[in-house]
Amino acid sequence: MPTLPPEPRQQQPPESHRYRQIAESFGGDAGRYDRARPGYPDALVDRILAASPGRDVLDVGCGTGIASRQFQAAGAAVLGIDPDERMAAFARRTGVEVEVATFEAWEAAGRAFDAVVAAQAWHWVDPVAGAAKAAQVLRPGGIVAVFWHAYHLPPEIAQAYGEAFHRVVPDAPFDLRRQRPATELYQAMCDKAAGAIRAAGAFTDPQQWRFDWEQSYTRDTLLDLLPTQGTLTRLPPDQLAVVLQATGTAVDEMGGSVTMTYATAAVAATRTATRTATP
Repeated sequence: MPTLPPEPRQQQPPESHRYRQIAESFGGDAGRYDRARPGYPDALVDRILAASPGRDVLDVGCGTGIASRQFQAAGAAVLGIDPDERMAAFARRTGVEVEVATFEAWEAAGRAFDAVVAAQAWHWVDPVAGAAKAAQVLRPGGIVAVFWHAYHLPPEIAQAYGEAFHRVVPDAPFDLRRQRPATELYQAMCDKAAGAIRAAGAFTDPQQWRFDWEQSYTRDTLLDLLPTQGTLTRLPPDQLAVVLQATGTAVDEMGGSVTMTYATAAVAATRTATRTATP
């Protein structure tokens, strides 16, 4: 379990939290999202809970409750927050208590927590306001832990996917055919989150963790996963079909299944007894 390097990169991620329309597009097919999106390494969940003074967990941007249910299974009492009522409704049906709000606007009403976590969601939160809010709702000694999956498609699949996307969205502000490695993008997101947490002045110096793993996909399961990505959630059905057809053909040419490598990157810090600065 190597530690990610803490130094910031020259290239910084976009201000994702300013694009709420993407963040709130995932609920269009909440069932697919919950079915296709992978869970999180048990070692990460265990490490967060081991560092927490208790078992009260606030899951920011909980979506359909994928991470929430893992924390519940590990013995935590979880409250989820999500701005999308469709995602929240799905999570509630799976046994997760959810309140609908953005984290920045959410009212804690005097409640306090032992851990504030965000799984694949912190980039949709204003990093400065989010760190300050986490400090407000955490008990002394509580932990804030935000984490993301960075995955790598096999080069042949990535090329087919990127070329098809470019054909249907030629004026996209990014070129998936020439994307830098996902680990670099998510490292930049981790650096940004760590900087904001550090600036809040209410936490120990953030640590960065990394968990590497793999997952195999058939043609069908991979094509079920891809439409849950923010790049595809708002494509019209005809354009989405082009991208999925090209990607599926590439999978067929590789024998009908692929193995994707994942790195789950996390930033974690402990709430100190007193605030030493203001964001």
